[in-house]
Amino acid sequence: MLLPLLAADSNAALITFLIYMVGVFVLAWAANRLLHEKEFLTEYFLGSRGLGVWAFALTFAATSASGGSFTGFPALIYTHGWILALWIASYMVVPICGMGLFGKRINQVARRAGAITVPDILRERFESPIFGLISTTLIVFFMAFNLVAQFKAGSLILKSLVQDVNAFQSSAAWMTNHMPEWGFLQTSDGGYVDGAYLLCLLTFGLAVVVYTTYGGFHAVVWTDVMQGIVMVGGVLIMLPLALYEVGGLENATRQMAAQTRVSLEWQGDAPLDEPVTIKQGDFINPNDTEDPKLYRVLHEVSLTSDQPTISATVEVIRDQEQIASASADSTWSTIGAKTEDKTPGKDGRGAYVTGPGTDLSSEGGFLPLGVAISFFFMWAISGSGQPQYMVRLMAFKDTKTLRWSIVTVTFYFSLIYFPLVVIFCCARILLPGMEGEADEIMPHMAIFLTENVGMGWLAGLLLAAPFAAVMSTVDSFLLVVSSSLVRDIYQRNISPNASEKTMKWLSYLATLVVGLIALIGAVNPPQFLQDIIVYVGSGLAAAFLFPVASMLYWPRSNMLGCLAGMMGGFGAHLGMHVVGWQIYGEFVQPYLLFGFSPVVIGLAASLLGVLIVTPITPAPPEHLVRKYFYRSTGQAVNE
Repeated sequence: MLLPLLAADSNAALITFLIYMVGVFVLAWAANRLLHEKEFLTEYFLGSRGLGVWAFALTFAATSASGGSFTGFPALIYTHGWILALWIASYMVVPICGMGLFGKRINQVARRAGAITVPDILRERFESPIFGLISTTLIVFFMAFNLVAQFKAGSLILKSLVQDVNAFQSSAAWMTNHMPEWGFLQTSDGGYVDGAYLLCLLTFGLAVVVYTTYGGFHAVVWTDVMQGIVMVGGVLIMLPLALYEVGGLENATRQMAAQTRVSLEWQGDAPLDEPVTIKQGDFINPNDTEDPKLYRVLHEVSLTSDQPTISATVEVIRDQEQIASASADSTWSTIGAKTEDKTPGKDGRGAYVTGPGTDLSSEGGFLPLGVAISFFFMWAISGSGQPQYMVRLMAFKDTKTLRWSIVTVTFYFSLIYFPLVVIFCCARILLPGMEGEADEIMPHMAIFLTENVGMGWLAGLLLAAPFAAVMSTVDSFLLVVSSSLVRDIYQRNISPNASEKTMKWLSYLATLVVGLIALIGAVNPPQFLQDIIVYVGSGLAAAFLFPVASMLYWPRSNMLGCLAGMMGGFGAHLGMHVVGWQIYGEFVQPYLLFGFSPVVIGLAASLLGVLIVTPITPAPPEHLVRKYFYRSTGQAVNE
């Protein structure tokens, strides 16, 4: 009786989702009509610099609220608890920092330079093709990482939506059965890519690449406006549903305080005749009458006769209702827990509701003081140094638009991020034991909440929210990379006199090829989405924030000083990740110099590079200073 009901809910959710996707392609078609009426490059990559308040505010917000906001960020909330409210708090002032610090000035300089891209501005500001090429290379390097992560996020969301649809199941099974014939789809552990994931990746990837290629900047902006509304609507619908299901915020916090995530040592109660494998997600009931609890294994482990004792990381569930409902699934009830490794204040009871938060991989917990300070800079300050946001700042219409957009985006972020913390703290109670697949908690939570209130069709709308976040980021990044390739490399350095028709088709081709390359890279994706997003965001900030600030506001600024800042920030940031790779075995887990994350050290190195090299190298030509720092009357811009 239940399965037909779930299937009906899944089909209804899919229909809702497909209606949303039709809307996306209609907007792309309408945007393509504009490309025939205006100058192609400026329209395709900047929307003719004419965005109003709502379009500018929502496209900026939607670009910022990426797949990390609705996939990686919920996974971190679920994994570490309430401390994520502090971790994300400074994101509320990103609009004030990013739009307020650079908005008016970068728009002004871009118009004077006739620039379409960030490397375009740097090239024209210093009349240095080499500097433009270096900045283009760094942007393409970082964006490639982020595109792969975003493609993974979109595919996981789509997979959660369609996993119960019969046509999808049969198609995914066919792909899985044919994997051995496609050797390039083999994973590093000797297995093969999940057929369901691959099918969703192809569907998502081709959809977003086609509509971005076809519609250009205005398609991205218009879909960003729609996606921005869908995102905040989805969050505001999920919040009351989550609080209702969990019995209120007080009850959720009380149950979270009783949960722990620990390393356990187990030993079989009887000699093992054959190996026993405990799979990821299996429940274990140790039959402890004095302290009733369940364990759910986060990573697969095995017991053998030669090794009857093992250690593994598990989530401990103590809520009696959860224990009762999950007892039937307690796979290995004959295995008794012998010891529990708990560190008070970090992994013991209460770790999910107090700082610095639980984190078995870190002695200091998830958010010790140095990391907390680092992430304040990461979100509030370094958000200003993202080239994908700078491109948006080059496209608004006037100063009034900028002022109102700052207020709008700040309010918008508050409506998204604070409710997300509450929703996915509730998810720890409603869907326990999912830390092994935490990146999938958002779609699972959306489906759980809507099915429990008998509105399965609503899952399509709720899943459209994270899907919209991923799409709005992917399309923005695709345009940043393709514009860098077409404008900054081909037109500026290879064929300055290329016709508009040639540039048009090269723009289409570059957007399509970059998207397909990212799609191929996501076939065997990185495990942790948010780690990649943090790496890219902090790396771009370390490389671009202070060189761009110097270029915009310091008349004495020159190419060598900005280049030193750019390479110093990039080198310091990359170096900490390389050292972390050697020590911890993972590139995305950096070495923390003096307890600070790479973004703080990278920004410091970049600032020192600018301040030290600029004064000891030749001053910029007078005509450049006059062009960018004086009005036509000869009066200084800042007077």
